[in-house]
Amino acid sequence: MGAICPKNKHSKARRDSRRANWKMSAPNLVKCSKCGELMMPHRVCKACGSYNKKEIISVEQ
Repeated sequence: MGAICPKNKHSKARRDSRRANWKMSAPNLVKCSKCGELMMPHRVCKACGSYNKKEIISVEQ
């Protein structure tokens, strides 16, 4: 009484068309409000170490 046993075989085209939307998307980048460097949103800037215009970590140049 397996609930996952298919009654009919799905074709390869149907299987592959279901997987067609599994593509990677480019990361969304925004400008840092302090230094203007591109960074991922809602994360600490790797260039200047700030988040929301406040210094969170000290970055050595």
